[in-house]
Amino acid sequence: MYKNAVLVEGLRKHYGKGRSGKAATGKGGSGKSAGTTLALDGFDLAVRPGTVHGLLGPNGAGKTTAVRVLATLLKADGGRAEVAGIDVARDPRGVRARIGLAGQYAAVDEGISGRQNLEIFGRLFHLGARRARIRAGELLDRFQLTEAADRNAGTYSGGMRRRLDLAASMILTPDVLFLDEPTTGLDPRGRGEVWDAVRALVAGGTTVLLTTQYLDEADRLASRITVMDRGRAIADDTPDGLKNRVGGDRIEVVAAEAADLPAVRKVLARVAAAEPAVDEDDRRVHAPVTDRVAALTEVARTLRDERIAVEDLGLRRPSLDDVFLTLTGRPSADGTPDEPGAPRPDTQGAAAA
Repeated sequence: MYKNAVLVEGLRKHYGKGRSGKAATGKGGSGKSAGTTLALDGFDLAVRPGTVHGLLGPNGAGKTTAVRVLATLLKADGGRAEVAGIDVARDPRGVRARIGLAGQYAAVDEGISGRQNLEIFGRLFHLGARRARIRAGELLDRFQLTEAADRNAGTYSGGMRRRLDLAASMILTPDVLFLDEPTTGLDPRGRGEVWDAVRALVAGGTTVLLTTQYLDEADRLASRITVMDRGRAIADDTPDGLKNRVGGDRIEVVAAEAADLPAVRKVLARVAAAEPAVDEDDRRVHAPVTDRVAALTEVARTLRDERIAVEDLGLRRPSLDDVFLTLTGRPSADGTPDEPGAPRPDTQGAAAA
């Protein structure tokens, strides 16, 4: 049994060609030279079996390229990677037999039923007609699609289509499932349906590597998160561990009147672990605290005694958005193009190859 479901060490990948017409590697094999884009620059990753591991980063960070290399859809220019204990470069066929892949958009045929979609995928995976039919029924039940099984997939909601897409990626019960931004474009209900499906997969023993720009998605699903930026892993920890890097609990007070901000700041300064910060535009004052309950109680009592009117008062924990801003210097979705020159992964493309 392998220790890590996914293990990546020093992975490098670039796109583009140098002046000679050949892929350029630059000095020292860094993979960068004129006319090239370095997508992975010594990327490291370790994913424990039976978990959801979030892979986060701004557009252009290298997330999609990493998934494509791990799914054997791209060859790396350096470093090494193992999936389910199998070397990606040495035995890509063996890797493909152990993985599933679902891209950003559901790759289902909307002109046929959900059941027919799954049976076709089963036949593509060489299950045979009878076994494909049985497997389709099992997956329809697992993803709560049995009642809609014989309806055209074009009548499905966004969440149902994504669940059908996930079901198709599970035809061979993969050890590792790569989900590349699986809830892009879904409404809150659809996202919740996909989250429930992912939790069910992990409960059944599948390891999930999830790339997403929805930070609340990673917070809810992932037991561990790796933050990428410019082709490297810049942080790896639990969601709470990442949040603790940017500070602990904070008290926030929104004053009813801007004129009261100095008074609110003085109140918070009595209990704060550091100098309170004042946001005049939002009439907000916030400060880190150590004893959260005692500090909140003291602030509420003092504000009342001094008759300072407030619109909001509460304890706040740092969010993954705060982590992103602290670690990368920009929000999770900043408009930077996703790895230039990198084609998007096709759903189920790796396993069917």
